[in-house]
Parts: sequence; structure tokens; C-alpha cells
Amino acid sequence: MAGAVRRASGAFGAFAALTCALWLSAFVAGAASQENNGRAAAERIDGALAFAARLVADAERARLLIDFETPPTFKVRYLDSPARIVVELSPSIFAFDRAGLKERGLVRTLRFGDAGPDKARLVLELAGPARLEKAAIEPLEGGGGHRLVLDAVVADQAAFSALVDEADWLADLSEDRSAPSVGTEMVIVIDPGHGGIDGGAEGVQGTQEKDVTLAFARALRDALNDLDNIRTVLTRSDDSFLSLSGRLRAAHQAEADLLLSIHADSIRLRRLRGATVYTLSDRASDAVAAALLEQEDEAVAMIGAEIEHAPDSVAGILVDMARNETRVLSTGLASEIVASFEGQVRLINNPHRQAGFRVLQSPDLPSALIELGYLSNPEDEKLLTDAAWRRKAAELLAASIAQYRDTILAAGE
Repeated sequence: MAGAVRRASGAFGAFAALTCALWLSAFVAGAASQENNGRAAAERIDGALAFAARLVADAERARLLIDFETPPTFKVRYLDSPARIVVELSPSIFAFDRAGLKERGLVRTLRFGDAGPDKARLVLELAGPARLEKAAIEPLEGGGGHRLVLDAVVADQAAFSALVDEADWLADLSEDRSAPSVGTEMVIVIDPGHGGIDGGAEGVQGTQEKDVTLAFARALRDALNDLDNIRTVLTRSDDSFLSLSGRLRAAHQAEADLLLSIHADSIRLRRLRGATVYTLSDRASDAVAAALLEQEDEAVAMIGAEIEHAPDSVAGILVDMARNETRVLSTGLASEIVASFEGQVRLINNPHRQAGFRVLQSPDLPSALIELGYLSNPEDEKLLTDAAWRRKAAELLAASIAQYRDTILAAGE
């Protein structure tokens, strides 16, 4: 239910100082984190082990084969915008090499992994509408395992839309009639920075920040909607202006458990590039943070972004009075994001930084401001305008949020 994670964080608050120290130290020690991840994976070995996989596809058809030691159960559903086939599996461990899974033709992207404590998931993002012509578990020739066979073929939009409109999971193709588990819903508000008369930063090639942030927010929404028990709300869904106080008000009206503000600024130091995660502080942690905060102040003064009055819960609250547990949760979230991006999305040095951005100042709402990169850098601008890069970064960010949610809920039990 909405607000459940925030309630869990209240119970968690009594242990805030200790948890903050543990959380920060865990992510400073990268090797220790990897060891813990390995141990966690070993503890989940009770699922079906997938030891080989192969994908072949062209523009009209695709076949995905995954070999398991023991047969999993599975269910299928279809999602649109973009077109996707989602296969939910009983607990599974994906131990195969991705070398045989080169996306092409009908399959634009293939994702797989844990989807909760009692399930796993495959997501085939499609180049266009398609349907599964075959979905079955078959014994391997000569024994020694079972094979999941998924054959997808191009479908017309009307047929695909009919599949999408089926609200519930389709009939269980493996004859297991158990329903998906229902857990605590987490409400995530995604805030695409700028909009309308406030175009934000402008890139070397003329790219406007407001367009980049909205495109990424939509990609993140789609990635999060692939996860169970997460509901997403966008503060703006089109090119419209929204004041800073209006963004916070939208988050509170949605009873948000988490606020993510998306930006892609410019800075005088043109060679600077890479993503940064900001959390709340009464002082900027460094010169870059101070410069970006100054730019925000100048923009507010220029376009009158504070015409609307801030709600009572925000107006007049000093940054250093934000509740300690909220800061701890935001710090933990930032650590998860940085860990997820490392090695996948370019980060600046010391990628977790602090500043007093207004959108982070709600005292009871964990939040982070994510600078995807800098439009003042030509290489970053090229990535920020690339749909495939945005999709990849959004998927990584969604994975970090899922890990954050699991950590918080476990702490609140």
C-alpha cells in the first residue's frame, strides 16, 4: 500500500545512525560488497538453475531457448509502450553466459533476473508487436535437464493490444495455477527537471535539458513498471512548467515513498562528464555542487519558479532540520545507485555528493537528485540523446531502487 515503505522507515529511524554507518561502509568496500552478493546468490540456490541459453532472431521471428537442471513453472503477459513479452518464472538462478544472447531483429533487448523472494523474470523488449506462438517446457534429449522454449512471431497491433488488455496473467502455460505473490506497494515519484518556459541547460548541439529529463523519466517509468509492487508517478508527463514547490506537492499528494529528480545540467568546465547522485545537505559538498546550486537559484529568480507558495510541510524548514532517518535513507539510496552504475554508466569522481537543492528538502521523504551527465560535454550530450543508452541507464537505476526497497522493508520487519 502507498506510504508503506515510509512507515517502515519510521521503525527504521531508531537505528538510523547505526544503519547509516553500516550502509556507507558496505559500499565503500567494493570487494566486501561483491562477496556479500555472491553469498546471497548462494543462499538462493534452491531455485531452478539455468545453465545455458541461446537467442536467435530476425525481423519476423525469434526463438529463445533456456536450459534448466529442473523445470521451472512460468506465466506470460504482454506490455506496451514499448512492446514487451514478460515471462515470470518460479525461483531461478541464471548461471549461463550471455554470449549466446545477442539481441537482434525482433528482440531489441533481453533482460532477466530476480523479481522478488519467490520469483524470477524474463523481459523481451520487442522491435514491434509480437506474440508467443509457442511457450513450453520440454525435456532435453538424453535427459539431464529441461528446456524452456519461447517462439515469438510478429503480430498486428490489434492482436497485440488485445493481449495487453488482458489485465491478469495469462493461463499458466506450465499448469501451475498459483497467483503472483502480493506484497507491499512502493510509490515512486519521478520528477523530470525543468519543462515549459524553463528549458534548463542547453547542450553543445542545442539539446534542451527539459527534453532529456522527460525522455529518461519515461524510460525509468517503463523499467520500474516491470517490477512487482511498484507504482510510478511522473510530476510532469509533457512539456509543461511546474514550480519546485509544485513538484514537492505532487510527491506528497501521491503519498510517495521515494522522490527521484532527474537532471542533465551544463557547467563551465566542459571536460567534466559523467553521472552524479546528490542527496540533501545544508552545505554543498564541493565546488561543482555549489555551482549547480547557484545555477538553480539564478533560474528560480529569472523565471519566477516559486510563484506558488510552498506547502506548510516545506515552507520555512531549514535544510539541517530534515529528519536524520530521512537523510540516512537517502544516503543508502545514493549508495545503491552508484553501485548499480559502476562499470556500466560513466560516473564523475566521488559520484555521491551533497547540496541543498530545493526538490530534496522535504523532511519526511527520502529523495535523490540524479545528474545523468552534462550537456556541456559533447560526449555526454551524445549519450543523453541516445534512446538505447537511456534505456540501459534506466534499467540499472530501476535495479538499484529494487535493492533499496528490499533493504528498507527488511529493516522495517
